Parts: sequence; C-alpha cells; structure tokens
Amino acid sequence: MSDAQTVNPIMFSKTNLKKDKVTPSIWYKFWSLTAPYWTSEEKWSALTLLVLIMAMNLGSVYVQVLLNEWIKDFYDALQKTDKTAFITDLLRFAELAGAYIIQSVYMLYLSQMLQIRWRRWLTAKYLSKWLNHQAYYRMQFLDDKTDNPDQRISEDINSFIGQTLSLTITLLSSVVTLVSFIAILWGLSGTLSVNLGSMGTLKIPGYMVWAAVGYSVAGTWLTLRIGKPLVQLNFDQQRFEADFRYSMARLRENSEGVALYRGEKEERAGFLSRFNAVVNNYWQIMVRQKKLNWLTSGYNQVAVIFPILMAAPRFFSGQMHLGGLMQTAAAFSSVHGSLSYLINSYTTIASWNAIVNRLSGFTGAVDRTAILKTREELKHLKSSDRSFSVKSLSVFLPDQKLLLRDLDLHLEPGESLLIMGPSGSGKSTLIRALAGIWPFARGTVLLPENGKVMFLPQKPYLPLGTLRQALYYPYAPEGSTANLSEILDLCYLSHLSTVLDQRDNWAQLLSLGEQQRIAFARILLQCPDYVFLDEATASLDEEMEEMLYKLVRSRLKQAIVISVGHRSSLLSWHQSSLRLMGDGKWLRFAGRTKFTESVGP
Repeated sequence: MSDAQTVNPIMFSKTNLKKDKVTPSIWYKFWSLTAPYWTSEEKWSALTLLVLIMAMNLGSVYVQVLLNEWIKDFYDALQKTDKTAFITDLLRFAELAGAYIIQSVYMLYLSQMLQIRWRRWLTAKYLSKWLNHQAYYRMQFLDDKTDNPDQRISEDINSFIGQTLSLTITLLSSVVTLVSFIAILWGLSGTLSVNLGSMGTLKIPGYMVWAAVGYSVAGTWLTLRIGKPLVQLNFDQQRFEADFRYSMARLRENSEGVALYRGEKEERAGFLSRFNAVVNNYWQIMVRQKKLNWLTSGYNQVAVIFPILMAAPRFFSGQMHLGGLMQTAAAFSSVHGSLSYLINSYTTIASWNAIVNRLSGFTGAVDRTAILKTREELKHLKSSDRSFSVKSLSVFLPDQKLLLRDLDLHLEPGESLLIMGPSGSGKSTLIRALAGIWPFARGTVLLPENGKVMFLPQKPYLPLGTLRQALYYPYAPEGSTANLSEILDLCYLSHLSTVLDQRDNWAQLLSLGEQQRIAFARILLQCPDYVFLDEATASLDEEMEEMLYKLVRSRLKQAIVISVGHRSSLLSWHQSSLRLMGDGKWLRFAGRTKFTESVGP
C-alpha cells in the first residue's frame, strides 16, 4: 500500500477544479459581467447618464427626420431654380446641423463619462476579486489556467465597457431610426404595380420598405456565414498578443540573469516564436476580414444607388419630383442602415464576444479559487496563548504525492526551529502550508489571534514605489527616519539612507543580497511575534548570515522563529531542527539529539 493511500489523501485534486462542462450562453456571461455595476451603489448616477445619452440619441434621430424633410424641399428648390427657397433651406440646414452637432458632441461626452465611471468601479471590483483569498496565487492550481489576468483587468475591462456602450447606443439608434423612417419610406414608396400577364397585376404597397428588408436580410445572412470564425480568431489574437507582451516584460524583470547567461539568442528565439503566433493568427483574421469586406463594401456601395434605381420609374413617370426622389433615397438609406446593424457592427461584435469570453473565464477562475479555499482541509485556528502549534499536518503535491505525514510541533515564545532536508523534500512547501497559501494539505495550525506574523521568501518582494515603502511593506510607513537609518546601518545598508524617498524599481536596482538584508530590516522594523524564513539568507555569506540572525535573536527575544536552510551553521541559531526525509518521513531534533520521528507503515 502506498503512502498516499495510507494517509487518506485530501478529498480534492486539480482534476476536481475544472470549469463546468456546460458552457453558459454569451448573454448569460454578458449579464453576469454587466449586472453588478447596474445594481451597485452607483446605479442611479449611471442610469441618469444612460437616460441622458438615450435622450440625446432620440434627439439626433429626430433631427435626422427633419433633415429628411429638408432634403425634399432643398432639391425641389434646385429643380425649380427657386433662389429664395434655396437660401431659406440653407439657413434651415445650418440650424439643423448645429443642433445635430451639439447633440453628437454631448452624447459622446456623456458616453465617455459613463465609460470611465463604469471602468473605475469594475476595475476596483476585479482587483478585489483577484487579490482576495490570494486568488492571484491559487489560480495556478486550476487545470484550465487563465492567461494574463493583468491584461484582462487593464485592457479587456475598458474594451468591454467601451464596446458594450457603443453597440448598445448604436442598436438603440438603429431601432429608433427604423421606427421613425419606416413609416416615412412606406408613404414615399407608393404602390408598385407588376404586370403578370394573364394572371393580372400584382400591386405591392410600400415596395421600397420590402426592398430594404429583403436587401438587409440577405446581407445579414451572408455576413453571419462569412464572419462567424472571427469570434474565435479575435479571442486567440488577444491571447497571443498578451503572451508576446508578457514574455518581453519578463525579460525586463530578469534582465541581469539573462545578461549573465548570455541568453539573448534564446530570448530572441522565444520572442519570435510568440510573435509568429501573433502574425499567423493575424493572417487568418486578414483573410477572413477580406472576405467580409468584399461583402460589406459591395453591400454598402450597391445600397447607394439601389433606392434611386427602385424609385426611378416613379420619377420618370412624373409621380415624384427630384426632391421626392432624393428624400426617398435618404429614407431608404436610413431604413436599410438600421436593418444592417449586424452587418456594419459584426467586426466589433466579434471582438466584443471574445472579450466577454475572456472576462467571463477570468471571473470563473477566480470563483473556482474561492471553492478551492473552502475545500481545504488545513485549518488555521486561534490559540489561547502565545505559543505556535501544528497538529497532524500532512502536506501533498497537487498530484496527491505525499511530502509530509502527520507532523506535530509546539514552540513557545522565544524558541526557534530549523527545517532542513534534501531538495524536493518539501521544505518550502511546508512553509507555504504554514502560511495558509498551499491548498494541498490537512491538519491544524494554531496561532494567537493578535499575533503578528511575517513570512520571508528566498527572493524578497519589493513593491514599486519608494524604498521607505518597501521597508515597511505590507504596512504604511511609520516611525522616525532616525530609527529607520539605525536599522539600515545595523543591516549594512547605510548607503541607502539617503534614497529612502526615491521612487525606483528596487527589485532591479538592488542585488539579491541587498534585497535579503532589506527583508531582515523589515523584521527589525515591524517586530513580528512569529518569523518564518524560507532560505532568507541563501544569497549572503555565513558571516553576514550570523550577524543578521544575531540581530533578530537579540532584538526579538520572545519571537518564535522557524527557518528553512541548508547550511549547518544555522543550527547554532536554532534550539531544535526538523529534517524532512522524503516520502512523508521526518525527524525532529533538539540540538543534535533526535527526540521525535514520523510514524509510518
């Protein structure tokens, strides 16, 4: 029987965390992305802006109706060579054009105002979802990993909101325009009589309306047939672009390592490989877009002359004047344009569809990390005293391979423990489990409710901002500069005292050894009750390591310190040690004397 079977491994694994097999419809995804804002505390201001935008939209359609009437009068004046009517119509046009311009400018301004307010709210919500419960970290444990969450928050949200508002406003305008002009076109069309010979005469009332409907339906059907693949192609294009950009960002973050390895050739090959994916997918978009453009360009060009050809028989028979012909053509164009909403907006709709799927995938992944959190069997409970305890702790890899079985620990204030073992035995994973960020574990960790805990990884995290902010991270800077300068001096970082308020990318500017000393300066500044050090001195020499541990032990005498390390020199700074043997086995030593070991089959 294997160890994993013996210890009854945790009740879930990565394979249990896949997304649902039933794919929600695009409209359900759209509603789930949209509804939170429109039911939030900002809903009334958002609705007010939306109503104003709709009012402006209705106003612009009304002006278009008046312009349609103006077209008849203007061209009739030209046909009759009526100079007075011509000048009157020009003045009237100036009034209508001025009203249309004002409405268009303010409609765009209000739309942008709504867009930035919506984006601000939704971005804050997504950032909270991404950061809460370490979702940004736990997403790596899902089988269907979400690529480039930073792009989804920084770019996709803005594109989603902008395209949603644009498509919605355009749809509203199309509907109102259709309702307004279809009656006008029906009245202008008259009745078309078609001689069917012995069968008599077929009379088609409002034939121009039927022509517009038939023309638009045919164009829409062809657009759907030709343009459907653009949805997936746009989705892939955004993913490939994000992967290409992220790979270059990683080079910037790891420039020193690449330079030391002389890895420029390999990096260039990687960049070009990712960029080739961008180019190849874009070629497919170009080919598909060209086919769609053949249709839409031809469709729109034919639409210019089509209504005049349809109305020409009535014009040449004397049933309408030039003004009536041009008014009919303009009304047909408005009806046909409204019915061609899908044709004219298909490229935008394809992009919007891809963005909705990307954002929905992101929210789904974040939600699944919350489920992952609730299914964890490792409990972090509050103890009644200042001690630190671990009870029956078992740690696994995501594939359920056992790393550590039934570990029990108890440390009193002022005590320290060194965790040692071969590479791959689970030392760092144990620290992650104690920190509460490793989901594949079970057991109990007991800490006092008000205990201040600090975890130091091997590569310290230095946020963007000032060095002072980096030293106090994750808290806001406090205390005197004199105290801070003293601690920097103790950590052999006195040369940084003059740049405390300088903003820079300190993770690139400082050496790894300096960064590790910054982490120890954090300990001395923040005085935690519990310190967990994961190879926190790996980039320092033994003399510097001894000095830093001596500082911690002298200044934080009641702190419980748990370290991970390989050097035997660390044993002198810890009262006991834990050796991980692999396959779930471990040995506990007091000094160099073994007093506890794992119990196995």
